[in-house]
Amino acid sequence: MSFGAGVPTVEVADLKDGDFLLDVREDDEWEAGHAEGALHIPISEFVARYGELTEAAPQDGRVHVICRSGGRSAQVTMYLAQQGIDAVNVDGGMQVWEAAGRPVVTDDGQPGFVL
Repeated sequence: MSFGAGVPTVEVADLKDGDFLLDVREDDEWEAGHAEGALHIPISEFVARYGELTEAAPQDGRVHVICRSGGRSAQVTMYLAQQGIDAVNVDGGMQVWEAAGRPVVTDDGQPGFVL
């Protein structure tokens, strides 16, 4: 599934361990399960919490933005690109992440699921 022409995207299969991942899903989705090590800033709070991203993101590194299916993360990716940040949307989001067999965990490290 593709969201919007011109949004830079990356496939889940192309992500490597250690790539910086920004999860923009809401709190209930995050609590059900997320990628280990991802930074969580819900899209509904993103502009207010933008500084958290700039502090956490690697300098001169890429930000991989993920949501459930790719729509919300595409919006955030475009916003970040407008701010001069190297950002890409993870195509298919956490649904594809989970389907690809990538680990989904809860905050306490237990197996989670995509809501």
